Amino acid sequence: MFKFENHIFFYAFAIIPICIAIYIWYIYSSKKKLKKLGDSQLISQLVPEVSKAKKNTKFILFLIGFSFLILGLCNLQTGSKMQDVKREGADIMVCLDVSNSMMAQDLTPNRLERAKIAIENMIDKLQGDRLGIVVFAGEAYVQLPITTDYSSAKLFLEGISNKIVPVQGTNIADAINLSVESFGKDEGKNKAIVIITDGENNEEANESAVDAAEEAAKKNIVVHTIGVGSETGVPIPNIIDGVVSGYKKDNAGNTVVTKLDAKILQDISSASNGVYVQATSSDIGLDAILNKIAELDKKQLESKMSTDYEDQFQWFLGAALLFLIIESLVSERVSKLWKKLNLFNNAKA
Repeated sequence: MFKFENHIFFYAFAIIPICIAIYIWYIYSSKKKLKKLGDSQLISQLVPEVSKAKKNTKFILFLIGFSFLILGLCNLQTGSKMQDVKREGADIMVCLDVSNSMMAQDLTPNRLERAKIAIENMIDKLQGDRLGIVVFAGEAYVQLPITTDYSSAKLFLEGISNKIVPVQGTNIADAINLSVESFGKDEGKNKAIVIITDGENNEEANESAVDAAEEAAKKNIVVHTIGVGSETGVPIPNIIDGVVSGYKKDNAGNTVVTKLDAKILQDISSASNGVYVQATSSDIGLDAILNKIAELDKKQLESKMSTDYEDQFQWFLGAALLFLIIESLVSERVSKLWKKLNLFNNAKA
């Protein structure tokens, strides 16, 4: 098991082809200048001390030394042993509604952004639990496969917007079914689905959502629901470059009003022995949901982790120093032995 601590230094390898290009240009331009002075063979006899082969050798040694220097700065680290890490936790899938109605501003700054802030705060409170994220509107997609990598979870959460799902609607049934699939086939009473939505949909879709929750309950999966928005209803803003530019209208030209459907969310949670919480501007309700999840039978999970990483940069820096010293010791001048042999050959000719 190995890794590099400082990946950014790998960009320094881009300097090597630049050095090669400059060196080739230098050799070419030098030859061109010598040709202007006269016959190349005559000039080589007048300046016999310089060895082209040694020049190339020095350059190659420099490149090798420079490459080892970069690898040393990257700091290769090797894991000396693999350790079994045991932990207890629940498996949680958060289903976040990203339909256009979630842009309503009855929560500050809007329903969707307020929910994202609450989820990020929830991630900070997780200890050993696995988390996954499903986004849904007219269709559902896995935004984050279930994981204990909370840093990645925050990164994927940040990328969620109302434009991430192309089909509009509020297909809660799809979100539940996809979450159930994401848990895999592991049995146990440590799984929970948390749905954050305004619940606004047609009657047929609502029945499908309740059916999906009942099927989840048969697999010992609890479905909790959080209702965001007001039951009195608010218009959905048209936002252009972060600025509200009017409100969405239907085909008849009337302003579209979005209302929280608390009843369907209560029915969904009841169908799977979950709880329903109505969000407010100060509290989305995830803390109450987490308290219920804490009551689940936690599953002991095992994973292997490489520990006791050891730095190996010194070997690369040593090799870099060796090649650079050799490069400095190699002279560009022709050796005396080769010079004598060359003179002998010239005398024969």
